[in-house]
Amino acid sequence: MVICFLLLLASAVNYMDRQTLAVTASRIKTEFELSNVQYGRVEAVFGYSFALGSILWGFLVDRFSVRWIYPIGLLGWSLMGFLTGWARDYNELFTCRLLLGIFESAHWPCGLKTTQALLSKQSRAMGNSVLQSGTSIGAILTPIVMLAILTPQPGSWRFGFQAIAIVGAFWVFLWLYVVRDKDFVIQSPEDPQEHQYRSSYRWWHDLFTTKFAIVLLMIICINTMWQVVRAWLPLVMQENYGFSERQTLLFNSLWYIATDLGCVASGLIALRMARKGWSVKSSRLLSLLLGVSFFAAIIAVPFLNHRIQAVPVATAVAVQSPLTWEQEAKAFFELQPLQFAMLGILLASGAGALAIFPIYYSFAQDVSPMHQGKVTSVSATGGWLASSLAQPWFGWLKDQTGNYDIGLFLISVLPVFPLLALYFFWPNDHNE
Repeated sequence: MVICFLLLLASAVNYMDRQTLAVTASRIKTEFELSNVQYGRVEAVFGYSFALGSILWGFLVDRFSVRWIYPIGLLGWSLMGFLTGWARDYNELFTCRLLLGIFESAHWPCGLKTTQALLSKQSRAMGNSVLQSGTSIGAILTPIVMLAILTPQPGSWRFGFQAIAIVGAFWVFLWLYVVRDKDFVIQSPEDPQEHQYRSSYRWWHDLFTTKFAIVLLMIICINTMWQVVRAWLPLVMQENYGFSERQTLLFNSLWYIATDLGCVASGLIALRMARKGWSVKSSRLLSLLLGVSFFAAIIAVPFLNHRIQAVPVATAVAVQSPLTWEQEAKAFFELQPLQFAMLGILLASGAGALAIFPIYYSFAQDVSPMHQGKVTSVSATGGWLASSLAQPWFGWLKDQTGNYDIGLFLISVLPVFPLLALYFFWPNDHNE
């Protein structure tokens, strides 16, 4: 239980370091005079370095104790987050995000190695929900923390990066105090077939299986979907839909509350169905279907926006809002019904988006019982390369069309493809 809490906390710190850029993107773009394509490149280099780092950490976590690898990665990404607060221009920001991605990529190989060692197949979806829900908690807290820190003064965003990085350093002491190497001792194989697998197979054999191909397709689609929405939602809210910085930050926290609820609900549904006698595959697919359906609702947002009376964008994207808190609250409650409907759809799509990830992790953990770190890292590399390519492309679409509508439409259908692949091609395990 304590280790699960530490995993949740690590996910929270991981996402706070990552999401601070997104929630301050409007200010940073203004201060550094960045175009949408440049901002997309900053997000992209994080993804590329995350992809390459995943391979490194995947091998390390299978070779050495998670007890030591995890804190090394977390100290590294906290340091890079701290240095981001000192960035003076585009090049330094670019470099900090590159190094941040390398160190942050340690989190998922370490976290998934831990849940695989501690939980059964039937319980992994729920355990992975706890692990994943930490990202939402971090993303919920980040806008609130930044609202407390941000002032009208240029550069006030810098302290937020540094304060969040300092929090990460305390996690390392908790982890080393609570966790012992014996917690990760692999138990004896569950059956003779698994024993034969462990004695005769090498890790790369798992890359040439139907299961791995489906897991790779799944992470490519869902990571592209999630990373684009995560990175661009604050800008979409301000530049496309006319909300102020304060309103956007508050809604961003609310959005991540919805994602957290969706994440936990996904694991609970899969666990409940498995306990009622459903097969592991069927129980997971039910949760996945619900998540994909909820996320696909985002396709309606651009259509609703075109039916809403235009809001002056210049007011929304200003670094210093000309309105007081009371005026902005009043303006919020005077929104048109279609605007409230649009916000409701965004909340539902957020819940669906994060509900998909615990199911992905659970399927990925079934690919290789011995080489979880390596196999998951290779698939994660594919996912991050794809999502990184999508970041500047998403910004380019905005520059070419003047809005984010086409980009939102395209990413809304991505999770459908792995859902179909899992349903038709994932093998049924009759020994579950």
